[in-house]
Amino acid sequence: MGVDENVFFRESTLRICSSLNIVTALKSCFDYIKHYVPMNRMSLHILDADLNVLRFLALVGDNVVEDSERVLPLPEKGRNERAALLKNREVIRIMNQPDSKLGTPEIHERLGLKPNISTMNMALKLEGNWIGDLGLVADGLNQYTDEHARLLLLLHEPFAIAMSNALKHQEVIRFKDMLADDNRYLFDELRSFLGDEIVGSDFGLKAVMEMVQQVAPLDSPVLLFGETGAGKEVIANAIHYSSPRKDGPFIKVNCGAIPRRSSTASSSGTKRERSPAPSVKGVDDSNGPTKAPSSWTKLESYLHRPRSGCCMSFKKKEIERVGGTSSIPVDIRIISATHRNLEEMITSGRFREDLWFRLNVFPITIPPLRQRREDIPALVHHFIDRKSIELKFTERPVLAPGAIDKLVAYDWPGNVRELENMIERALIQHHGGVLSFETFLPRSASGGRKVAEDVGRNRTLPSLDEINARHIRQALKMASGKIQRAGRGRTNPGAPSKYSQEANEQTGDSVRKEKLAPFYLTCLFHSVANWRD
Repeated sequence: MGVDENVFFRESTLRICSSLNIVTALKSCFDYIKHYVPMNRMSLHILDADLNVLRFLALVGDNVVEDSERVLPLPEKGRNERAALLKNREVIRIMNQPDSKLGTPEIHERLGLKPNISTMNMALKLEGNWIGDLGLVADGLNQYTDEHARLLLLLHEPFAIAMSNALKHQEVIRFKDMLADDNRYLFDELRSFLGDEIVGSDFGLKAVMEMVQQVAPLDSPVLLFGETGAGKEVIANAIHYSSPRKDGPFIKVNCGAIPRRSSTASSSGTKRERSPAPSVKGVDDSNGPTKAPSSWTKLESYLHRPRSGCCMSFKKKEIERVGGTSSIPVDIRIISATHRNLEEMITSGRFREDLWFRLNVFPITIPPLRQRREDIPALVHHFIDRKSIELKFTERPVLAPGAIDKLVAYDWPGNVRELENMIERALIQHHGGVLSFETFLPRSASGGRKVAEDVGRNRTLPSLDEINARHIRQALKMASGKIQRAGRGRTNPGAPSKYSQEANEQTGDSVRKEKLAPFYLTCLFHSVANWRD
């Protein structure tokens, strides 16, 4: 045929290796080789004699829908003959006429091929292992010759390598899909274990959840306010997992745990000469823009006096590593939280005002548990269910009558966290019978605080004059009735007075009394005169 074998091999190999997509590469190769070898179809396939199926890795041809990962069940006729053929396979096998013993007419019919066709098959072997076959199909009988077989045999190794790579690539894709499916399953299981819905979202936290739904789809910074244990981290999770960034990482940073001297390095990384720069997880892990979907920040002691670079990072969404010379763009969303009054801290100079304006874009205040007591019954049942599973209880404990009422009456200074810990403590010490929390609540929860408040409401407050008179009597008693020394004879404040010298000579309680008396009497000298009148 006058074919330059070197050119044929080079051009065919370039096309085989032109794409990681095996269908695309096989189609490119088919379009070139068909000018030298007659064919209407080309396929990479694997014959599984045990399952009696033909698995197509790639199938291309004229007027053929390009396909991959197709499995064709084979007829029972010729199954044993095909299995025997696999055990004693030849590298090149030409079949210019259908073989009824192998069931080829039935196979051709299932493939939608014409009855009178010729086929040429090349078994692919790599590192001593048979990995599959390359099949060529041409319309008409007696289409293939030994010369065609010789040309095809030149491409045995490139096709074997291409098929091996394609199989490994598809295996990686399958493992990736399996991993993603497992992650979705585990995430769903975790969500179902922790609770798909936030307890109280329809009652005490309804307003908060409405704000969460408003801000979650956006990239705006969120600032969460709430007492310790009120559920700030739960709301932060709800914002992240309701946002378009939910499939990305959610990085939690406790700023109070970062040393002040290393704050910049911790948030932006460092750059060292002649060595790769360490990366900060989720912030700088590549040379290009980094996607760090959400960053959960607890505003504790670290951010009370932050560096100005921190503010610029929030504004421009760029970081510059310590020792670096260029800015690195980052794609992040900041969700901050604190239990402190930042406005008072700004007034006292303990918090930067510019950082406050950067973070306080969309503030959300989470009410304490004492302000949403209607959520306590649902929280109690939720924690009992969850903790019973964690503690491997065979049966869920039954609550004692009136147990929830006592929990509702308590103020819960530790909020939801205190309630959760108390329920877990009660379950650990539960030894059967009904579950009661009376012994685990502070004494004030059983009525002590309420009684004290009621007693305080019923008492009559003394007048200011009565308070002053009582205070003056006590001062006079401490000074043994002497008031003439108060405020007199001290022309030079720095010089020791006769009174102070006398006081220094005394010891014990008398020294304390003599030193304290002038203080009280100096402040209230005029009140003494008015009281005596």
